[in-house]
Amino acid sequence: MKKLIVAVLLVVALAASATAVYAGSGDKDHHKYTAISVTNPNNPAQVSNKLVREESPFKVYKQHITALNNCDWKGLMQQYPDEYGLRQGGKGALVKGRLAAASTFAGFVKPHAVGGLCGGKFTAVSVQITDETVAVSWVFNAPFLAVPYYGADAYITDDGLMVSMVSTFDGTQLQFKP
Repeated sequence: MKKLIVAVLLVVALAASATAVYAGSGDKDHHKYTAISVTNPNNPAQVSNKLVREESPFKVYKQHITALNNCDWKGLMQQYPDEYGLRQGGKGALVKGRLAAASTFAGFVKPHAVGGLCGGKFTAVSVQITDETVAVSWVFNAPFLAVPYYGADAYITDDGLMVSMVSTFDGTQLQFKP
């Protein structure tokens, strides 16, 4: 009986130490996503070579919208890992990877006079958070638009980053002032 108790205690002790090792392996400096260094095609002095993780899916979304509204290319890129994917309708419907995202968003964050959308603001109309996904209906307004533009996005987050996005945004549908 004494041997059985010692054996049970030994098994429990080993299981507890294995659990502690497993739990400890998830420290905050160990992440599953990587980021290659990318350069802003509009401004070669702007280089993004790191990821900045947010504490919650909602904070990832807020960082994204703040960066878009401020035409902050580096602020956008700090969220997109190498595995990032953006899905939209129409031709070129899939933007896959950090390098493609760098190019896509560089086109957005240029002054309007040279084909970008700087000066416009996205404002949430409704927000729903389910697990790691933030679904948002929004309106985009800008001084250079004849009418507001409405759309919706689903932001899929993981490990404090924007890993995927589904968007109805279609720049060809914007109605510009003459």
